[in-house]
Amino acid sequence: MTDQDNVPPPGTPRHPGVHTSDGRAIAGGDTPQPHLKDKSAPDGQAREAADRASEAGYDSAPPALETAAREPAFNLPSSLAWILTVLVVIHAVRMYLLSVEIDDELIFNFAFLPARYDHALTEQGLAWLWTPITYSFLHGSWEHLIFNAFWMLAFGAPVVRRIGAGRLAIFWCLSAIAAVGLHLALHWGDMTVVIGASGVVAGLMGAAARFVFSPSGRISRQFAHRNPRLSIREALSNRSVLFFAGVWFATNLLIGLGLFTLDGGAGIAWEAHIGGFLFGFLFFGLIDPPTGYNEREQQD
Repeated sequence: MTDQDNVPPPGTPRHPGVHTSDGRAIAGGDTPQPHLKDKSAPDGQAREAADRASEAGYDSAPPALETAAREPAFNLPSSLAWILTVLVVIHAVRMYLLSVEIDDELIFNFAFLPARYDHALTEQGLAWLWTPITYSFLHGSWEHLIFNAFWMLAFGAPVVRRIGAGRLAIFWCLSAIAAVGLHLALHWGDMTVVIGASGVVAGLMGAAARFVFSPSGRISRQFAHRNPRLSIREALSNRSVLFFAGVWFATNLLIGLGLFTLDGGAGIAWEAHIGGFLFGFLFFGLIDPPTGYNEREQQD
């Protein structure tokens, strides 16, 4: 996944020089169910099946999950579907309905610009107040948007199923702010704007690393959100988590060294990726609901 895109100030071409949050710069069938108790099987076999489910990192699934397990493997939470729809509509309007001049004005007022914070806030408009969040709804190209959407589907779905729509809104805002917060600290006064949901996607990836891996290291698309949340110490002792995080950080290091660029040669705001990932990994416990998943029904 990649970080926010840095977008050039108005007056320059629409795409060159923009850094995308997702790392781009512009400038099938049902999954197997956990072993359930077979009422027709002897008690010994039932206990053996329950033990196998426990070893896989899951409790025996309640009867209600038997129906859910028969649903299509691709079952997107409605709140995530709405977010992706909004992102597509925003980009389509910018690309096909707005003039270049109006789009430049929109970018200036809603993209993140580090240079804003190098001037007295009282001597400028209020864009500095909302742009640390609104930049995450803008993208530099369809490729940039599709790239972010892919990783959002992969890691956002289990997080949304776990925390619900309301907490997702809070998580989105905080991870977006954390992402550009680190970018701002390393690029103080920079005139290159940042756009893209990559920082948020990185936050979702960091949050998912705290619970999606079962003790065996496997991930179940249907039931991963029901796994217990690992403490930070436990996560850092889990081989699957360490391998996942290691590959992720290595990829972003290569991005930082300039080995990857977006279409048009734009740079990638890889620092924002790291800021988002660290927020999701370190602070997910503050967003994660305290009640068990067997005792409540998630609203997405």
